[in-house]
Amino acid sequence: GARERLKGLLADEGLPASAEITDWRDVPEDRHGGVYLAVWPLEHGFEATTKTGGLTVISEQDVLGDRLIRAPKKRRRAENFLTETNAISAGDLVVHVDHGVGRYTGLETITAAGAPHECLALEYAGGDRLYLPVENIELLSRFGHEEGLLDKLGGGAWQAKKAKLKQRIKEVADKLIRLAAERALRKAPVLEAPHHAWEDFAARFPYQETDDQLAAISDVIEDIASGQPMDRLVCGDVGFGKTEVAMRAAFVAAMAGMQVAVIAPTTLLARQHYKSFSERFRGFPITVGQLSRFVGAGEAERTRKGIGDGTMDIVVGTHALLAKSVRFKNLGLLVIDEEQRFGVGHKERLKELRSDIHVLTLTATPIPRTLQMSLSGVRDLSIIGTPPVDRLSIRTYVSEFDSVTIREALLREHYRGGQSFFVVPRIKDLPEVEDFLKAQVPEVSYVVAHGQMAAGELDRRMNAFYDGKFDVLLATTIVESGLDIPTANTMVVWRADMFGLAQLYQIRGRVGRSKTRAYAYLTTKPRVPLTPN
Repeated sequence: GARERLKGLLADEGLPASAEITDWRDVPEDRHGGVYLAVWPLEHGFEATTKTGGLTVISEQDVLGDRLIRAPKKRRRAENFLTETNAISAGDLVVHVDHGVGRYTGLETITAAGAPHECLALEYAGGDRLYLPVENIELLSRFGHEEGLLDKLGGGAWQAKKAKLKQRIKEVADKLIRLAAERALRKAPVLEAPHHAWEDFAARFPYQETDDQLAAISDVIEDIASGQPMDRLVCGDVGFGKTEVAMRAAFVAAMAGMQVAVIAPTTLLARQHYKSFSERFRGFPITVGQLSRFVGAGEAERTRKGIGDGTMDIVVGTHALLAKSVRFKNLGLLVIDEEQRFGVGHKERLKELRSDIHVLTLTATPIPRTLQMSLSGVRDLSIIGTPPVDRLSIRTYVSEFDSVTIREALLREHYRGGQSFFVVPRIKDLPEVEDFLKAQVPEVSYVVAHGQMAAGELDRRMNAFYDGKFDVLLATTIVESGLDIPTANTMVVWRADMFGLAQLYQIRGRVGRSKTRAYAYLTTKPRVPLTPN
């Protein structure tokens, strides 16, 4: 097609008739000013000298100039257009890019210049109306709430809001750029472990790592070897292997001669981490200690001394590690589990600790600010979204409390050789549930645990349940995190409506930590019918 078009243009200009060729060899040696047309992949022409004379090759681009390639205009396909229109219902609030928040009242046909046009009718403050042709629907977006104040059509309030938002975005961007620059300038110790020791430690992990888990481990190891302070959030479901990521990082730091602090929000979780770390690091030249209210005065003093003189490599504890009296000799890595459960004062102390050390935060339910900082790049983010191999999902039921259903659930777990949790929101609820267990489920044995018990007694009861001496653990939210009991696979929550969503998520995560199917019953108080009075 291009050759035929060019042939016609040459003829229009009065040039001699041209011949069509397909190969260089088709050009006659006794040519005298002839014009030949060929289809060859040349962008630009050239001149050549041969034995029989000169040869000038001119490309189409030399004659017609560079081809202008227009960016394809985004066109809305008919089905998408109809879907978007149907997605808006009469009465919905929408945002017009130029006029602000209005209420969509429906489609109307408007006649303009003698031709009908289908338009979206929008109502604004004061009863003003705007008709937007349906082909311009891209100017609209859905408003985030069902109710809101309408903007005044033609007023300056919307433009002022846009200007204020642009300024706010600029301020946030400036802050992010400044934080990124400061972070790039800060230095932290380069942490690397001997290769043979690392391989040995990794091989001791008794499970098959998931792809997400391996990716998170790789991210963390790269961060602590970069020479810049790590600030990474590892977000993953309960039981998906976040602790192993922390253990790998702690191993590298300890083998590199730096101290590691692992901080948990509750004594039970700190105790669980201490047991896990002690077992995992056995056989390596690494000392693991703990500091919480479960620890006696003598052991606590020895742990503080080891922290101060550097003989304690890894210390696991609660906010007791944040006390002014605890001074690390050579802290290189700080691991924070469930940061959202620490108070404001504790978080301020954490900020003081994290200026030039590596920080790793683990959570299943990040608070919005932490998640926003990770998504915006202020903090690095690793997500563990794949469950362990052969892990079955927890079957969760939400209903009013029914004694027959709960009795069957507890007995089913008992007869398959497992254990159950029964969680209440308040200590004063414990006697009522105890009465239920004694009267309705006498076949099972139970033990009670709550936060107001003496540390020694609580520890004794928790260990007894852990060792399988009781069928049911009746407890308050002290079991919200920290217990990892593979044989416990039934969870009953009394008055679930009195818990927060993050609490319920953590509580439910106490079961289903093995290959056995787990069940969670979130119960509420039976509704009482209203009397005429």
